[in-house]
Amino acid sequence: MPILHGVILHGVILTVTAGSWVVLPVPMLTWATTTPCRRRHTRRMTTTLITGANKGLGYESARRLIEAGHTVWMGARDAGRGQQAADALGGRFVHLDVTSDASVAAAADTVAAAGGLDVLINNAGISGPHSPGAEQTAADALSVYGTNVVGVVRMIRAFAPLLRASNAPTIVNVTSGLGSFAFVHDPERIESRVNAPLYTSSKSAVTMLTVQYAKAFPEMRVNAADPGYTATDLNGNNGMQTVHEGTDAIVDLATRGGEGPTGTFIDRSGVAPF
Repeated sequence: MPILHGVILHGVILTVTAGSWVVLPVPMLTWATTTPCRRRHTRRMTTTLITGANKGLGYESARRLIEAGHTVWMGARDAGRGQQAADALGGRFVHLDVTSDASVAAAADTVAAAGGLDVLINNAGISGPHSPGAEQTAADALSVYGTNVVGVVRMIRAFAPLLRASNAPTIVNVTSGLGSFAFVHDPERIESRVNAPLYTSSKSAVTMLTVQYAKAFPEMRVNAADPGYTATDLNGNNGMQTVHEGTDAIVDLATRGGEGPTGTFIDRSGVAPF
């Protein structure tokens, strides 16, 4: 696929037919570049921070990255569960609530004092209410977006100075195929059968934040990972994939060492349509 230093066509387009919007499948529109990040001082071991790391995808990502040789900070709102998870894997626990400015700032200070950061994985997220879409409220929206979207903004704002000091600064945003226009319009995919306005739209926002932050921080590799339909607490453990399979894209992006494209949306099979 040809790469222009700013735009790759990968997704869908909207056109107007008889006064109505129609979605036409074409390659997805994302922003990507393969320009390598600028090199700085070299730290002996890659240091990674994962939000929502006490269970599910966050926990399995931590396990795999520790196994790969990363020093992993495991962030969690619940101090007891977070510390227990870190102790079980040999990670480092940091108390972290992505909805709190004070909590995120304190976590950034803790990580900075311990030597800095190379990889930030924004994994923390909530599903929101399980009520019918037509019954979901503005208060529900504030809750879902506060964690899933604003939490990402808060984390990147606080940890960007640490990442800038790395020789391979990397941000991985955990998104979802449920936020992909291409997937939710494909009747062959399970995403097309889900009606959850707040969660799905919040993940669309995370994917677009990824593209925009890739532009804002050209010296970093900023990419989005879709775990796929994975069995976790978020879906009542009903997913078809194991957590190991669900973390393939996350671990891939977190272990590229500051190389490769930025501003992309991938799943475990490769670049995905948006």
